[in-house]
Parts: sequence; C-alpha cells; structure tokens
Amino acid sequence: MGRIKGYKVFGPGWICDPAGTPFQYAVGETYEMEEVPIVCERGFHFCERAVDCFNYYGFDPKNKVAEIEALGDIDSDGSKSCTNKIHIIREIPWKEILDLVNTGNGCTGMGNSGNWNSGDWNSCSYSSGCFNTIEHKMFLFNKLSDWTYHDWIRSDARRVLSRIPHRHLKPVSYDSMSDMEKEANPEAKTTGTFLRIVDNPDVQNWWRSISDEDKKAILSIPNFNKAIFKEITGVDVDKN
Repeated sequence: MGRIKGYKVFGPGWICDPAGTPFQYAVGETYEMEEVPIVCERGFHFCERAVDCFNYYGFDPKNKVAEIEALGDIDSDGSKSCTNKIHIIREIPWKEILDLVNTGNGCTGMGNSGNWNSGDWNSCSYSSGCFNTIEHKMFLFNKLSDWTYHDWIRSDARRVLSRIPHRHLKPVSYDSMSDMEKEANPEAKTTGTFLRIVDNPDVQNWWRSISDEDKKAILSIPNFNKAIFKEITGVDVDKN
C-alpha cells in the first residue's frame, strides 16, 4: 500500500476513456477497485510529474488536470503509474499547469527552461518553435525581419503604439453581412450574427496628433507595409 501524490489528466467532462470504456470522475471523490493494478492493463493511471501526463494526453487547455493522491497498491513503469485506490484532490488551473511543466516564466508551451516561449523545450526566450537555444528573429508584416521579439518589446514603435485607440466590434445580423464576410465566416449562418471590426474614428486623429518622431518610429519598423498597417490598425499613414 502506498500514499503518493501525483497528477492526472481527464477529458473536458472529467471523463477518461481507457480502452474505449468511459469512466466518469469528479473532484473530491475517491475511487477504488479490488484488482491489483498493472500499468497499461488495469488501475487508475496517473503521473508523479505533471509534465509526464502530456506524453499520453494532448497539451490542450480544454482538458481537465487534477492533483490526485494514490491511496492503494501502486504499479509504475517510470513515467506512468497506476493504483487501485485514487482520490481526486482538486482541479489545477491551466496557468498553474504551465508553471508546473516549465522551469521558465510566462510560457504557453511545455518543457521550457527559457522565458515567454510559446513552443516546447526551449532554453532561450521568446521562441515559438521547439528545441531552440538562441532567440530567433521574428516575422514583421508577414516577412522575416532582423529583429527578435526582445528588440520589438524595447522599440520606440511599440511604446508609441501602446497608446493607439482600439477598434470596435459591432454585432451585425447575417443578412447585413457582405458576401465576403459570409464566405469567410460560414458559422454566422448558424449563429445568425457576426462581429464586424469597425474602425475607431479617433484612430486617424491619434495619428495626426503624434509627433513626427513617433511617426518615424512606426514607419521604421522592419518590413513596414502601409496597406497591412491600415488593415490591422485602421490608420492610413498617408493621411494627416
């Protein structure tokens, strides 16, 4: 008999589906079986390290993750264990999961020792890839630039753009949508509504109001493309 704490992943409805046989779990409950547990054959499976759980489940925030306690007999193959008596202690928020599976900070991936990575197993920072040791260059205006994300964060352009007025989302009925909007958003036919991005009239006034130096900082962003900039922000840089 053992008493070990660990981690277990479930489907979105707290259901596990071993060998095609769904089993419903609930937080706070204890589950027990008489058989001796054998990994991958029978028992309530779990991992002693949170990161190992995702060898068997997709790294998906729609899944539920819980802290558990194994209270019965335990069998283990190293990364996976099972028991014949398990208690579901609590649900672990996804943000806490990210902290558990990374040694770096602010990561949305898994296994990162660097910070602010959206990919997996990076020892550098600001990477969206996997197994990287150096911070890579980033895409700007759909083209690879000579800037890293760290360069962008420290740039004058980002400082200036942090003050830009936000665009609005306006609900419109399906019948009021353009043919292009209907083609790009087929789900709107079912929901009956669509959120259309509406330019904030203050955006162009904001552009007129900023200094020439601040405008230069934006126009100097690598690969700057005024058509893409207008599409995303609503600002026409040719109008004063």
